[in-house]
Amino acid sequence: MHGTPRHPHRPIAILTALACLLLGFVLACQTLAQQAQTPSARGSALVMTLDGAIGPATSDYFSRGLARAEERGAELVVVRLDTPGGLDASMRDMVTRMLGAEVPVVVHVSPAGARAASAGTYLLYASHVAAMAPATHLGSATPVQMGGGGLPGIGGEPEAPDDGQGDGAQPGDETDENASQDATAAAENGTSDKRRGETAMERKMLEDAVAYIRSLAERHGRNADWAEAAVREAHNLTAREALERNVIDLVASDLDDLLTRIDGREVVMADGPYTLATLGLAIQHFDPDWRTRLLAVIANPNVAYFLMIIGFYGLIFELSNPGSLVPGTVGVISLLLALFAFQVLPVNYAGLALILVGLGLIVGEALMPSFGILGMGGIVAFVIGSVMLMDADTLNISLPLIGGVALVAAGLMLWVVSRFVSLRRRPVRTGQEELVGSEARVVRGFPGEGHVRLHGERWKARSSVPLEPGQGVRVVDIKGLVVRVEPLDARAGGASAPDINDEEKTS
Repeated sequence: MHGTPRHPHRPIAILTALACLLLGFVLACQTLAQQAQTPSARGSALVMTLDGAIGPATSDYFSRGLARAEERGAELVVVRLDTPGGLDASMRDMVTRMLGAEVPVVVHVSPAGARAASAGTYLLYASHVAAMAPATHLGSATPVQMGGGGLPGIGGEPEAPDDGQGDGAQPGDETDENASQDATAAAENGTSDKRRGETAMERKMLEDAVAYIRSLAERHGRNADWAEAAVREAHNLTAREALERNVIDLVASDLDDLLTRIDGREVVMADGPYTLATLGLAIQHFDPDWRTRLLAVIANPNVAYFLMIIGFYGLIFELSNPGSLVPGTVGVISLLLALFAFQVLPVNYAGLALILVGLGLIVGEALMPSFGILGMGGIVAFVIGSVMLMDADTLNISLPLIGGVALVAAGLMLWVVSRFVSLRRRPVRTGQEELVGSEARVVRGFPGEGHVRLHGERWKARSSVPLEPGQGVRVVDIKGLVVRVEPLDARAGGASAPDINDEEKTS
């Protein structure tokens, strides 16, 4: 009997195959893990776009972008900048956020034709890497008052220098040209006569701005003397000139060129030096969303203030006339938009409380007339609160707007008071007082007591003279449910009817 032949090498082959499968599985898992880790290993660069004036909306957008980059572990933040300037408070918030960021921030003035004027110059100096595209420029960083609303900002045109030559000096004179060349050379060397400002407030703003931009320049090793000239004299530079004078770090035509040129560059972070590794970074765009675009419109202090006024009066009109719907709808939307804007504006809550109290007193004058006491107090509180509303030197409500709203409120209050005065002069149209002087018709003749029909109702009446059925009479007095009447021709004949109380006393 022959048994099944044994194969002593079969267990070894099976074990070898299982080992190969296990090894292949481990290698596959490792490959997948490496592929999954490749994006994180490569890192990413978050690209933001700042296009337009610097304001609260811009500051909010920039802060959210930096927070997003830090949460996602981005290697770099690139800010494409094109701005004519903006508010000093918003610019300083952005600079503070940039200096304390955990992610390096590169400010790139682009595309060609863009500018980093006024507040943009400060942002460029504060960035860890300052870059510009060809055919761009920066400068004009002098603090000025923006617009008719009295909003201080950063920027403006240079003032004409007072050379003391009088009216005889012509722009084309040789001495004038030499003076201009000397002034330019002196400014480049940092030895020009420094503009100090004409008023105490201008000097205060100017010196503060100079110290601020020089500190930013010294932090990143850039030209601090030209930065001071840009503030004092509103000087400007092209991209090539800025690179030659150590105002910026490099000139890059586009984003790819920028990432290539800054690879390996060492920058100064809050916790010390840091070397950039930008080759092969994945690009993530963080463009302004609807929040930023909406906030850019309503974050203007004047717009937010006006929306608050509309919202308050809309709710008051809706509560006084329930069911109108339109005032309530408009009021709620306007008030919510105003509150949305106030979250990024430096609101003084004492001023806001005074505004609400003032509006409440004005409305109270309309509901409970005090002949001007509540109304005048409300207008005073409203004006003071409006002036105090923005708790910053750089943001204020336009005084003409405050005055206009106060005049409208005062006019409304005067109209309400005059209406109430005219209503008090009108004869009474309801209640027992309205019955005195009304005409009635005798239902049953009497002397003494009888009945008359008054306003469609049967009333008990008294008269001192005999009356006939159907005769017309006039009500001269009323007591309880009894009226005192007299014939319609009684006054013409000179007769007078005694008062009911007098008759009761003699009876």
